[in-house]
Amino acid sequence: MLDTKKVPGGIKFRVRVQPRASRAEISRVEEGALKLKLTAPPLKGAANEQCLKLLSKALGVSRSDLSITGGDKSRSKWIEVKGLDESSLKRLIARITE
Repeated sequence: MLDTKKVPGGIKFRVRVQPRASRAEISRVEEGALKLKLTAPPLKGAANEQCLKLLSKALGVSRSDLSITGGDKSRSKWIEVKGLDESSLKRLIARITE
C-alpha cells in the first residue's frame, strides 16, 4: 500500500527512484513507495526533473502541480501533488501499475 499524507490543497506520497535504468517507467508499489525507473543520471537534478515529468504524464496533472518536498538528493523522495485527493491518487496509481 502506498504511503500518503494529506496536505493543504493536495496529497504527498513516497517514491523510490532508480537512476540510470535502461528505460524510464513506473514499476510498482514496493514497501510503501512507488518505484520509478529513470534513464537520467542523478547529476545536476536531471533524475529529479525526469521523475516529475514522468509522474506528471502518468497522473495527468501539470508539471507545475508536482514538487519534491523531501529527499531531493536521495533515492527515496516525497512528492506533493496539488489538486488530487487520496482516493484519486490511489486509483490512478493502481491503473498505472497493473
